[in-house]
Amino acid sequence: QVHLVESGGDAAQAGGSLRLSCVGSGYTTSSSCMAWFRQAPGKQREPVAGIYGGSGSAYYADSVKGRFTISLDNAKNTVYLQMNSLKPEDAAVYYCATYPRPPLRDAYACYLTSYSYWGQGTQVTVSA
Repeated sequence: QVHLVESGGDAAQAGGSLRLSCVGSGYTTSSSCMAWFRQAPGKQREPVAGIYGGSGSAYYADSVKGRFTISLDNAKNTVYLQMNSLKPEDAAVYYCATYPRPPLRDAYACYLTSYSYWGQGTQVTVSA
């Protein structure tokens, strides 16, 4: 059974940094698509970054490109989201998701694909 647990959400000031972690079980990150999504109050959930575990290649939303970095530790079955230069508009609940053994194995596909397995979310707040 696939299980994902996020952590690392916190309150930060604009310009600050946070690192989110997502520990997975029941699948292998090295053969999976992984992604981070976020959902702000009153808004739809949106993808932030996707990564294919077999290559480590990543794809980012334009709104976070150059500020956020998604990475994997396959030995720990963990995906990270390093968030730098935070802005108030980055405040949201952040979710990680996985798609084990995807048919398309590249970062862009992992960014766009539909995910069935989700974590419970972790809250990020950013004050101006």
